[in-house]
Amino acid sequence: MSGVMEWERNAVADEQRGNFSGNASGAHVVREGELDLSHNVILYLDDITVSFDGFRALNGLSLAIDAGELRCIIGPNGAGKTTMMDVITGKTRPDSGKAFFGQTIDLTRLTEPQIAHAGIGRKFQKPTVFEQHSAFENLELAMKADKRVRRTLFAQLFDDDRDRIAEVLVQIGLAHEADRPAGLLSHGQKQWLEIGMLLMQEPKLLLLDEPVAGMTDDETARTAELFVSLAGKHSLVVVEHDMAFVEALGGKVTVLCEGSVLAEGELAEVQDDPRVIEVYLGR
Repeated sequence: MSGVMEWERNAVADEQRGNFSGNASGAHVVREGELDLSHNVILYLDDITVSFDGFRALNGLSLAIDAGELRCIIGPNGAGKTTMMDVITGKTRPDSGKAFFGQTIDLTRLTEPQIAHAGIGRKFQKPTVFEQHSAFENLELAMKADKRVRRTLFAQLFDDDRDRIAEVLVQIGLAHEADRPAGLLSHGQKQWLEIGMLLMQEPKLLLLDEPVAGMTDDETARTAELFVSLAGKHSLVVVEHDMAFVEALGGKVTVLCEGSVLAEGELAEVQDDPRVIEVYLGR
């Protein structure tokens, strides 16, 4: 993978110049606005291995995601897709390998909250929203702010905050549902609302796990439009089984199998790969 090798050469050069920062214990310290995208790579995984009771969920996984890219990850069940996202978000520590966010943020040295604060947001397959609250209130609760109790209880919602929430409601197609309780929204609308809640956190990288599962065809098409509109301003990694949805997103596709990259390229290319046909798509 040329992108990974190029990233590593640049990272080594930066480390030699002293651009990697840490505290006395060696842990990396994340500062606001620190993300370094000078080499246009937002996520870099190199030779990541994760084992559970002797089973290798990830086996030398290497992957590089460009800043602003919309990348789809596909593969059979047990290919390592969820474990990969667990490593990126700090839920699972790799046995070996490197995981960097931008040029300098070592994800293997950070906690889950620190990784979220650094700018990585994750959406699981099942939507989790506050069903008794309105769509507007859900976005307000998710707003990136000091979440200490005193500030949360007595905080005033300023005009800029309201404008930001209104902007996201339009972005996710729920402007006309702003005052509706989230519990009364359709499944697809709840998925969009949770994506909006992530966007309120201003993430640089979004990890989305089977986001269109259970959606209608119309909702799936609208979700594809939403993701394409987010690319560029955000980087997106989408794990998905729906090939029509993957095709609608366009861009590069990575196929995982047995914990490592089996194939990578445009969807048409990987669909014609005999190895991918054998282990995943079928004949």
